[in-house]
Amino acid sequence: MTQHFVPIAARPSPVRTRGAVPWVRTHLFGDLRSSITSVFLLGLAIYLLPRLYSWGLGNAVFSADAQACQNMRGVGACWGVVTEKYRLILLGRFPFEEHWRPVLATSMMLAALVVSCIRAFWKPWLALVWMSVLAVFFVLMGGGVFGLSRVRTDLWGGLPLTVLLATVSIFLAFPLSIAVALGRRSHLPAIRSACIVYIELVRGVPLISVLFMASFMFPLFMPQGVSIDVLVRVVVGITLFAAAYMAEIVRGGLQAIPRGQLEAADTLGLSYWQTQRKIVLPQALAMVVPSIMNNFISIFKDTSLVTIVSMYELTGALSLGLNSDVNWRPFKIEAYLFITVIYFLFCFAMSRYSLWVEKQLTASKGR
Repeated sequence: MTQHFVPIAARPSPVRTRGAVPWVRTHLFGDLRSSITSVFLLGLAIYLLPRLYSWGLGNAVFSADAQACQNMRGVGACWGVVTEKYRLILLGRFPFEEHWRPVLATSMMLAALVVSCIRAFWKPWLALVWMSVLAVFFVLMGGGVFGLSRVRTDLWGGLPLTVLLATVSIFLAFPLSIAVALGRRSHLPAIRSACIVYIELVRGVPLISVLFMASFMFPLFMPQGVSIDVLVRVVVGITLFAAAYMAEIVRGGLQAIPRGQLEAADTLGLSYWQTQRKIVLPQALAMVVPSIMNNFISIFKDTSLVTIVSMYELTGALSLGLNSDVNWRPFKIEAYLFITVIYFLFCFAMSRYSLWVEKQLTASKGR
């Protein structure tokens, strides 16, 4: 008599593993230590949140009334400083009547950044789009053509300058870092030594020193009568500084590639550049995506240091606007919270995009 195997139907789990309650039980009350920490933080939130709400919203002043803010000082927040100074904070010393120009230029660049992050738009024509966006950006900001009044670069500031410095520096530093990382692993002593000296020299000093030298020391070595715009010098300084750090990140990814893959590529007759482009670099860069994104976020935040060379980006424009007005100077905390939110939104978006890239790479490896 032939017996047939009949599987038993799956039964539901005695304990729920999905939903809010299981997540809380697993992540917040998984053991005694996490339970004590969660209870402490919950109690702290219950104590602080009502007070923060009362200060930030309940008793806050939203109108641009300095006297009303003084009357509520210590009791409620003065968001009126943002209402009064937001244009100066966001757009710096750019001529007031021409503010539509930096607004339009920054909107176009941010739109290009969003488009560049969408996989469906990763086409060759995207490079032409970026060339056009950068050209329009500099035309709108600098003027001097198409009937636009001329605006010197030292009057650029606020969010447009922050976005410009971060975007251009990242785009220039990334390919430079790959070249330097490959150069440091080169078998040619001259190239390897030059890359090592560049990396160690730049990484051995703070960014403030690099910006100071690029802005004040570099012009001393230029021929008589030759002057390079301060914006260009600042971009070069940030780019060289960021590329030195990123080169070490890329080199870490290159060293993680098994030697056998390089030997297999030699066996197939691939040239050095074919091996790097098709085998080594795709894997190496995929391994260090989180570190590269951390460096990008650092570049965005480090743009606040350009104030030392009298370029007033987002943080510098805030200080410029408040220090020159005694009526609003006492309310720096609210103003700094305003730009903190802006920095957080940009950095958080970059972090989430990095996680998305990692998931895409993990899915591709799974296939």
